[in-house]
Amino acid sequence: MAYLASIFSTLIAAVLLTAQVSGAAPADTLAWTDNMKAAQRALNESRYADAERFLRVAIKEAQKIGPEDWRVGVSLSSLAAVFFSQAKYVEAEDFHRKAVTIFEKSFGSEHLRVAESLTGLAMIYQMQGKYKETEPLLDRTLAIKEKTLGPEHPDVANSLSNLGTLYYFQGRFEEAERVFQRALTILERVYGREHVLVANTVNNLGILYSVEGKGDEAELLLKRALRIREAALGARHAEVASTLDNLGALYNSQGKLAEAERVLKRALAIQEKSQGTDHPDVAITLGHLGATYEAGGKLDQAERLIEQSLTIWESRFGPDDVRVAKALSSLARINAAEGKYAQAESLLLRALAILEKRREPGAPELIAELDNYAALLRKAGREPEASQIEARARAMRTDRPNARLTEGSQ
Repeated sequence: MAYLASIFSTLIAAVLLTAQVSGAAPADTLAWTDNMKAAQRALNESRYADAERFLRVAIKEAQKIGPEDWRVGVSLSSLAAVFFSQAKYVEAEDFHRKAVTIFEKSFGSEHLRVAESLTGLAMIYQMQGKYKETEPLLDRTLAIKEKTLGPEHPDVANSLSNLGTLYYFQGRFEEAERVFQRALTILERVYGREHVLVANTVNNLGILYSVEGKGDEAELLLKRALRIREAALGARHAEVASTLDNLGALYNSQGKLAEAERVLKRALAIQEKSQGTDHPDVAITLGHLGATYEAGGKLDQAERLIEQSLTIWESRFGPDDVRVAKALSSLARINAAEGKYAQAESLLLRALAILEKRREPGAPELIAELDNYAALLRKAGREPEASQIEARARAMRTDRPNARLTEGSQ
């Protein structure tokens, strides 16, 4: 399911407003501030190499003030965000950890800057499917914000939304609904029902209900999120497109293929114009539109769109990214439907190799792909091999008795 909105901070914006505290004279922070601002502009425009260059200069300027000055932590966190945006998770984790250490020494273990970097670390782990490592960080972040800001603060709602996102991907849908509902209550009380900052959580609940098979409730919520975003941002904004994509995915699940095609084409047109034809959001919508054509038996059109999606994922995040694996799996399914079992098997084996590298043993995505592989082998008349793969998947489920498979972002 696409576009489950999460409020993970990139840690660059807003910190510049406090760049002249902690006793440093304005002249001492000017170069740091200028490079931070330049990095923010570069990151907003996806100029990652430029953003990295500015941030490395910012780190050096901050270190002139003091090797463990809080500005060094801010610069490190921002550099981690740049690496995260490029799926360079090892580098991102290292810089976030260094930032946490500096913030804890500068401000104490319960400061909001510590919570921000912990959130950044949590996002890295979640993207890698390391849910056991993610949850304690998000729990600690929530506790810091509740203690510092109070239980009804909008930032607390953001942390609740992050927890809900984690629960969703773990298949813990009741817990996800509980925290999403609490977040929504806070945000509606602070901003009102029709504020754009409410739309993310409304969107999340809509996706959750869609996965749970509550189609009517899901549609109402997604249309509400769409209405809010169109009113606040205009009909051609990227967030409007993301909600249209979610609606399209819902209509796909309901077999409403004409409606799905209509909203997905509208989403795609907005994204290609506002974000460019090689943006990850475009890849997501191409995947969903491909699924629409696949369900309608238009396999050639479906294959073409999924291949475009795959090209974007590979160019943006490299050949071993989990999103590449998901696109490969979709292509394999289409090839299998066309009776091209050898091609389908090659694609699935590559997808499995990525997941075995990027996910923990027994991860839900890995189990799902093993099931797909076993089904393909059975279609090809290779019953003994299919039984072996099914046994492997079954053993993984035994090790993870509470795991429920959910559809990831395509």
